[in-house]
Amino acid sequence: MILLVPALALFIVACGGDDDGGGGGDDGGGSSDEPIKIGFLSTCEGAFGAFYEATAGGFNVPLIQRGAEPVSDTPSDGVEGAEIAGRPVEVVGYGCSDETPEVAVNEARRLVEQEGADILVGPLSGDEGIAIANYAKEQPDKTFVNGAAGAQDATLKVQAPNFFRFHTDGAQWSAGVGEYAVEELGWKRAAVIGDDYSFAQTSAGGFIADFCANGGEVVKRIWPSLGETDYSSFIAQIPDNIDGIYTAIGGEGLISFINQYIEQKGPIEPDEMIGNLFVDDPIVLKEIGEEVVGVTVSGNTAADATGPDVEEYLDRLSVYPEVAEAGASVFVYHYYGAMEAVAKAIEQLDGDISDVEKFHETLANMELTGPEAPYGDVRLDENRQAISDNYIKQVVPGEGGKPPTVKTIARVPQVDQQFGGAFTPDTPSPDRKNPECKDYDLPWEGKLEPVDFESGESGE
Repeated sequence: MILLVPALALFIVACGGDDDGGGGGDDGGGSSDEPIKIGFLSTCEGAFGAFYEATAGGFNVPLIQRGAEPVSDTPSDGVEGAEIAGRPVEVVGYGCSDETPEVAVNEARRLVEQEGADILVGPLSGDEGIAIANYAKEQPDKTFVNGAAGAQDATLKVQAPNFFRFHTDGAQWSAGVGEYAVEELGWKRAAVIGDDYSFAQTSAGGFIADFCANGGEVVKRIWPSLGETDYSSFIAQIPDNIDGIYTAIGGEGLISFINQYIEQKGPIEPDEMIGNLFVDDPIVLKEIGEEVVGVTVSGNTAADATGPDVEEYLDRLSVYPEVAEAGASVFVYHYYGAMEAVAKAIEQLDGDISDVEKFHETLANMELTGPEAPYGDVRLDENRQAISDNYIKQVVPGEGGKPPTVKTIARVPQVDQQFGGAFTPDTPSPDRKNPECKDYDLPWEGKLEPVDFESGESGE
């Protein structure tokens, strides 16, 4: 694999599964000697390949907490001796996708149909997530728990009864930031730019709904292809007569976009840009931090959060030091939460998941709290989609020569996927033109809770 940027290289490995498991499937029955087979699926190539080891580390840690031993310091090398509720657990493979739905489904088929996985944890990105949710309908006796993919449709529209997402989606990660743009940054007119695929459009869609609900006007929507390297023509499309731009460009592309934006338009004015989760992701922030100091971001983690639950979570990750440093990355956090939910559901059933309907019911009723969900309690709605907190944050200079970091400004508690009716199974999916810019009735409007973790003022 080509190493694209040095600071990300430690997370990039040669792709391919770690095929420890034998072929042929089983139902993960109740015998205490029979292993529960779990497959891992993430992205090791393309725009998000740099996050592969981060996702594998997050996935492994709940197993390590339950007695497994890491094979090496490289998370995708796997673990040995895993056991949950007295049942041996076999990770049948660490699947590698490239952000495309075709490859993701092929890898899912390999892990489920050839390697016999009872449970699949993954994938990473939006279009992959929609494809895997649809594939789940072909495998009703198997269990699929989303990794980090944030496209709205995977749960809101597909509604596979055996597909679960224990983290909020891309639109939920934008809850409150549109109001902040209007009320605190003084924006009235904005443009959005994002990768031309389902997650970025979901992410931008949440900002559009929130911004327009508070009286803002989105005057331009710009969609470069996912994996674009030359953003010059897209940057040229950004209007001059706006107050700010919301960016939903992700992965390696965000680094290129920020550098080229500065070349064409000059230094970024902090009050004229808002970013989604990629801007303050610890892995990406190492590359762009100095250029985006002061920029507002939003998402469902808070890198400056304190307290015993956060400390315990980070301590658990410390088996992989590089992963622990990126503990607030959604790619670590969401795979960790997915595997924790699986493990806790197995424990509630004393290791017997032979009754698949009962296992699915247990997962659907699962709530994550404490160190399993240190950035906000998680519960699922009727579509098996997470409801949890969202945060408005700002990139700030690091102290003592350290790189820039994040300061949390406000919390939006327990955001649901439907945004007070802005998004429903019957509304158009977020895309190049949707959602419309209009006055939505958002349940959290005017109710942002101030947060200052340093002083202990957390809004709770």
